[in-house]
Amino acid sequence: MAVNRLAAFALAGICAVAVGAQAASGAVRAAAIDPGQSRVGFELKTRWGQALEGRFAVRGGAIAVLPDGRRQVSLVLSVRDMEIVGFPTYSRIARGEGFFDAARHPELSFVSQPYAESLVRAGGPLAGQLRIRGVERRETFTVEPAGCARPGVDCDAVAHGTVRRSDYGMDRWSFAIADRIRFSLRLRTHEPVEGLAE
Repeated sequence: MAVNRLAAFALAGICAVAVGAQAASGAVRAAAIDPGQSRVGFELKTRWGQALEGRFAVRGGAIAVLPDGRRQVSLVLSVRDMEIVGFPTYSRIARGEGFFDAARHPELSFVSQPYAESLVRAGGPLAGQLRIRGVERRETFTVEPAGCARPGVDCDAVAHGTVRRSDYGMDRWSFAIADRIRFSLRLRTHEPVEGLAE
């Protein structure tokens, strides 16, 4: 199956998850996240204080406008294409069975709780379900105040958050790598839908 067809199926799936049963109460509009302009990175710390910078390829996602006017973001990242910048050996370890386990869990996903449109302008906490290695947990990210009038369209929508890798079964290499992973997200959408960015 062609890669672009797989990406289309993935995007359709996460849009369905994002809007869920709320679609039954009215029309739901969505703007696709732009993989080419979006960036998702992470940072690992070694026990010796070295910071390792990683990055994921963005597979797809969407920001939906729900019938009540709130928003909901969904995001899918490619674990198979994840890398530790400048360290090919660490990249292989991080994609391996004891860490992200890309062979059995090729994608990582996040689906937020519905949130007010003002959140992306003013900043604040954004909770949602993060799925890594088949383990799903509620996590909270911090959205930074917007740097423009239409965040996600004219400038990046920026968020960050820290999770414990041991919560997701990534318990190998604990003698060398700290338990916490700090994620950073810089997201852009394709052309906005009506009411998404005004």
